[in-house]
Amino acid sequence: MSRYFLSLIFILILSCSPLREYRELPEVRAWDKEIEKFEELDSKENYPDDAIIFAGSSSIRLWSTLAEDMAPYHVIRRGYGGAKLSDIAVYAERIFSPHLCKAVVIFIANDITGGNQDKSPEEVKRLFLNVLRTIRESHPDVPVFWIAITPTSSRWKAWPEISKANDLISRTCLNRRNTYFIRTDFAFLNEKGEPRDELFISDKLHLNREGYKVWTSIIKEELDKVLSN
Repeated sequence: MSRYFLSLIFILILSCSPLREYRELPEVRAWDKEIEKFEELDSKENYPDDAIIFAGSSSIRLWSTLAEDMAPYHVIRRGYGGAKLSDIAVYAERIFSPHLCKAVVIFIANDITGGNQDKSPEEVKRLFLNVLRTIRESHPDVPVFWIAITPTSSRWKAWPEISKANDLISRTCLNRRNTYFIRTDFAFLNEKGEPRDELFISDKLHLNREGYKVWTSIIKEELDKVLSN
């Protein structure tokens, strides 16, 4: 097969890539320095081969007690504020592939916020599948957990669309080997079906310490079900 023909095939593959439309977006490229910081940590730190990678948006970044909350599991924290599936999908190989790990846990909550640039639930599902596909290239057998997007007062008007995205990803996980959906809405809604503001800081978006305790209990129980076998 000629070198020209191989080059042509490569160009065609790139042009058909489902992520091609995202790769050059300024809002995606803006995170390159954050990913470089992760890579710098990778070059300096030694992580246990049985660590769990927690990746995603600001709720992961701000989880300062993650290591103690998840003990005796070891953890690698890879969260950055404002993360969306559209940039995690582009950077997934750089985030996940450097590490041997026991499991991957993902929480990303910024693709549907009630704004004009919101993605559709179907697009959120497609991007999740792209992230999952990339993870599977380097970690074919590692359990992957998706934490459901939490109901919050600050984004309550978008909850119907967020809930639909949660449902689509939940069904997707059911049909993928070693892929798990962690449902959380039942713990963050009150008896009226409204967000429990007492579990969030003043922005009514990010968890406070009590909120993280609730999260920890749910997430750890789901991890134990799979990883203790």
